[in-house]
Amino acid sequence: MNYHFIAIGGAVMHNLAIALKSKGHIVTGSDDEIFDPARSRLQVSGILPEKEGWYSEKIHSGLDTVIVGMHARKENPELLEAMRLGVKVYSFPEFLYEHSRSKTRVVIGGSHGKTTITAMIMHVLKQSGINFDYLVGSQVEGFDVMVKISDDASIMVFEGDEYLTAPFDPRPKFHLYHPHIALISGIAWDHINVFPDFDQYVEQFRLFADMIEPGGTLIYNQEDPLVLGIAMQTRKDIVLASYDTPEYFVSDGVNYLFGNGKQIPLKVFGRHNMQNLAGARLVCGALGIPEPIFFNAIGSFGGAQRRLELIGSSDKVKVFKDFAHSPSKLKATAQAVKEQFPSTTLVACMELHTFSSLSLSFLNQYRGCMDAADVAIVYISPHAIALKKLTPISQLQIIEAFGRNDLMVYSDSEDLISKLLTRSWENCNLLMMSSGSFDGIDLSVLAARIINKS
Repeated sequence: MNYHFIAIGGAVMHNLAIALKSKGHIVTGSDDEIFDPARSRLQVSGILPEKEGWYSEKIHSGLDTVIVGMHARKENPELLEAMRLGVKVYSFPEFLYEHSRSKTRVVIGGSHGKTTITAMIMHVLKQSGINFDYLVGSQVEGFDVMVKISDDASIMVFEGDEYLTAPFDPRPKFHLYHPHIALISGIAWDHINVFPDFDQYVEQFRLFADMIEPGGTLIYNQEDPLVLGIAMQTRKDIVLASYDTPEYFVSDGVNYLFGNGKQIPLKVFGRHNMQNLAGARLVCGALGIPEPIFFNAIGSFGGAQRRLELIGSSDKVKVFKDFAHSPSKLKATAQAVKEQFPSTTLVACMELHTFSSLSLSFLNQYRGCMDAADVAIVYISPHAIALKKLTPISQLQIIEAFGRNDLMVYSDSEDLISKLLTRSWENCNLLMMSSGSFDGIDLSVLAARIINKS
């Protein structure tokens, strides 16, 4: 087959392109900007575009399929040419659904925790020797790519993103997968550029639950009132299974879970991750994996990349990075680190980077989300605000929104680095949270400098 990717540089898009190339297909692509790690990985696979930009001449009648990423626009010249020629056009969720039609589909949805739950399920399935396909939104230890498609796997596990499918398809991605086994981890308003009304956002999860295949299963977090309400309104043919936070304890910086009649030491920590683990256990059970096998496997799960990832440590300081950016994720992540190291000063720094977080109408949603931190810092990029064509936000507005008079606000990455490097790191932990890059700060380098200084 001959595939062309429009917006090949996206996280999922470049992984899918590599997966198809590895299966022997002809793969080409284009994008107006491609950054690492996508650039390096595409180059190694021999499918990095020779030059950036959109070129209608790349589209021809010899193509079997064009796959379009969300980064493209409706007026993209390659997309318009594919439509003119009648070449089959898919969004990547459509393409993956078509691939998985004959498989048992597991879809993990929720405003937070879905990447980690998906990664936990993948880890246990692999440890159990079960062949499966998958889509996950982050790099997972033990897996070379974020997308796997095959002809022989009977299961496909999806991380179900509620953001839009494609520039020509306004449906949330997880509405396309029609799961046999679905999970909803929690609901907290996000993506206000797409769902400006909170009830409209919640409705997407109700619709998701309604799209479960007849006789399918909904696994849900009963500690979230919104999720519980959706579960109670599902069709009568859907099997319901609830979970909550399991019993666990922390000793010498390690979380222990009670399971299988044992105290199981874990590599992940925090109440939120214990909740995620409980959801993953039920999904694995629905796939036929006995609890003893699940508990034997989960102890070696090290987490997904950029999800409470330890990037440097010494006997004085630990440095973590996390993808957290929405209020609920920030709160859960900061609380997890503080709970794990209660006698250690927590310096938490987050970047306002998404459309929602940079919108004045949404900013008050962040009130109290950094309260677990002893020192709280917010970084805001003037470049990001200009790029998204939003109204500038003042330092005072940010402080008032977060509800902390001692909140420090920075808008220059060099100033932020200088602040972090000049403070004492004796008995401290640093938590850096963003879906962006703090205007190009290399967090691994920053962690090394802080550790060397301490």
